[in-house]
Amino acid sequence: MNASIQFLGGAGTVTGSKYLLRLGDKKVLVDCGLFQGLKELRLQNWAPFPIKPDEIDVVLLTHAHLDHVGYLPALVRDGFKGPVICTAPTRELSRVILLDSAKIQEEDAARANQKAYTKHSPAKPLYTVKDAERALALFKPAPLDKWLELVEGCQFRLTQSGHILGSVSYTHLTLPTNREV
Repeated sequence: MNASIQFLGGAGTVTGSKYLLRLGDKKVLVDCGLFQGLKELRLQNWAPFPIKPDEIDVVLLTHAHLDHVGYLPALVRDGFKGPVICTAPTRELSRVILLDSAKIQEEDAARANQKAYTKHSPAKPLYTVKDAERALALFKPAPLDKWLELVEGCQFRLTQSGHILGSVSYTHLTLPTNREV
């Protein structure tokens, strides 16, 4: 099986974490974060996603910080339908983070329209609370320290990382050649 990695965020900056693993004909997105900080970074959230979201087979989350999960509602809105694999605590923290982020974005857009301080007509949120709820419905908690099939012929194991509650490393990824990556 051919394997490659493409950095879609979190490279050259510490925000917008997104890594695309190509495992044969399967596409696995590790993290799906929102770019935060300077305007030039935040504008990247509005750029077209580098690949069609409906071509991604699965999303793996390392933890629930906004710069690792915050773009998921937009990805789902734009066509991603696969599972979002994470720990149960990451799912619960992501619920709080994503619903809050969506509400803030909706409020900011409404305020910009009301106060007429935007050049967009009308200003719109990157995603809505409904988009966040659709994304959260795809979350599938996985157990720690147990080998699971990621895609056909490829197994993974979540290992606790201690960064925040529920955070993990995907430190073991086994391909059909039985080599660990």
